[in-house]
Amino acid sequence: MTIVLTPSLQEFIQDHLVDRQHTDSLKWDALAERFGDPSLLPLWVADMEFKTPLAVRQALIQQVEHGVFGYSLVPDQYINTFIAWQQKRHQVTLQADWLRFDQGVVNSLYAMVNWLTKLNDQVLIMTPVYYPFINSIKDNHRQVVSVDLIAGDNGWQIDFDRFEAVLSQGQIKLFILCSPHNPVGRIWTATELEQILALCHRYHVPVVADEIHQDFEIGSQKFTSVLTIANGRYQNEVVVLNAPSKTFNLASLLNSHVIIPNPEWRQQYDTFIKTIHQTENSLLGQIAGQAAYEFGGPWLDQLLQVIRYNYQTLTNTLADHCPEIQVSTLEGTYLSYLNLAPLIAADHIQDFVQRQCGLAVDYGRWFSPRTPTYIRLNLATDPAIVATAAEHLATQLALLR
Repeated sequence: MTIVLTPSLQEFIQDHLVDRQHTDSLKWDALAERFGDPSLLPLWVADMEFKTPLAVRQALIQQVEHGVFGYSLVPDQYINTFIAWQQKRHQVTLQADWLRFDQGVVNSLYAMVNWLTKLNDQVLIMTPVYYPFINSIKDNHRQVVSVDLIAGDNGWQIDFDRFEAVLSQGQIKLFILCSPHNPVGRIWTATELEQILALCHRYHVPVVADEIHQDFEIGSQKFTSVLTIANGRYQNEVVVLNAPSKTFNLASLLNSHVIIPNPEWRQQYDTFIKTIHQTENSLLGQIAGQAAYEFGGPWLDQLLQVIRYNYQTLTNTLADHCPEIQVSTLEGTYLSYLNLAPLIAADHIQDFVQRQCGLAVDYGRWFSPRTPTYIRLNLATDPAIVATAAEHLATQLALLR
């Protein structure tokens, strides 16, 4: 399907696009520190150049004008709007008492590893994967075990034979699932998820699922939560982490969810988390999240069209100039994973991307030592930025042919 920038989409971009330079933005203002060159065009860290929905900004302004930012309760309305969002967008039925709160999904990843495993335990992941997965295991002095995803003619796939072989050894104490998968862009099918959960059930391995990108359905594949698999059969064996932060560009407001359907696990978690941190809820984060879940649907639908347009621009430009470059099919997330291996050796990737193309990206080696020729590009940005980046890549790659 061809995506065009309709007048309404152009109006959305004009109304919401912001210049983030010189605003203490990590993405824009840390280029010298992170990449050694402040002039690079940033398509790395996963946040956006788009203002959050107007209703969110208005709700925050109202609270700011109230003038007090003290300790606060979680509003019932927040919980109700979040539950309604999950039901409407993803057909996930939640119960209010399943919900716990944290200050970010990465923070919760560290907590999960501490809670569900012991020192030197083995924790399973599927790489390439978002690097805090790896860090949360290593930093807590656990052992990383990976079942590497397979890049084939039909896109990235799970090596289920290897997955079961690893589980059958009886040493894995936790599996952390990325769903949708960052960086490869897969939305796992219900069949794939059921196979994962059935194997983990067979070998008594709890599952923590990071579903923070669940709202980014870019292709035709629809997101399925692990909570719905087999009519909820595996709910008592999973913990789900998500947040409004990725969907609505609210990362610094530090508000995320820990969803624990199993009542015994909830009791254990409540006891454990007190030993890690005693933090209050984020008042502004929950005010923003409530407004986003209640009124942000139309905004998100337009944003998804912009991301689809940007992905189309990237893939078409590269296909026209250097069709041998492999762009992973983008089903979920707003992050495109490209393999430059047909034209560039791994040890030249960084020099090519930064010096020749003038781009700041996430490098494949950050996600796995097995993908050193890949780069990850953030498409939740100005179409002009994506067009420029695609042209730079295509032009410089064409010179290598």
